[in-house]
Amino acid sequence: MAPAFYAGAMSLTSTTGRRAGSTVASWGSATIPVFALVAVMWVVEAADAVLPGSFDVWGIQPRSEEGLVGIVLAPILHVGFAHLIANTVAFLVLGCAIAITTRRFWRVTIGVALLSGLGVWMFAASGTVTVGASGLVYGYATFLVAWGIFTRRLAAIVIAVAVGLVYGSLVFGVLPGQPGISWQGHLFGSIAGIVMAWWLSRRRPRRGISRY
Repeated sequence: MAPAFYAGAMSLTSTTGRRAGSTVASWGSATIPVFALVAVMWVVEAADAVLPGSFDVWGIQPRSEEGLVGIVLAPILHVGFAHLIANTVAFLVLGCAIAITTRRFWRVTIGVALLSGLGVWMFAASGTVTVGASGLVYGYATFLVAWGIFTRRLAAIVIAVAVGLVYGSLVFGVLPGQPGISWQGHLFGSIAGIVMAWWLSRRRPRRGISRY
């Protein structure tokens, strides 16, 4: 009996180990786009630091045709490395949370970037240029909270609560009055995150319901 029990235990351990390894590999694969996008931001900022001129002129310029390209480019542009560093950690944490728990990182990123960028282009003050990934960071945070509410999944709700506790102070960033800070970018990024969570949750495959 002992050898049979021992073999069974080894089989269970082996299976558990394979599952754990598969989960880690899956998480690693899911988060590659997050780290890749951050790498692009750092490469762009390094190039901006050594090349003549400034890339920041390609940010969002409200209500100008030239500024429309900034809706796409603004998230990868930053006003120096201090600005980039301030966004990097939150971007990685929240972006990886979205990539691992929802597998919708690119859809959320593109949706938040376009919606928040359009909001800034339409409503920000004339004569300003808006750059930075903070709009995405705000969008990621509100997306995760709203996703937990809309999907009602335990894991999503736990993450929503954690985001609320850790990043709840971000709410002050949507208020006007901070010099050099685009509160419009934060506000419309937050709105865009909620909109994307609502839209993607409605497109989520629903479990079949059997009637007896």
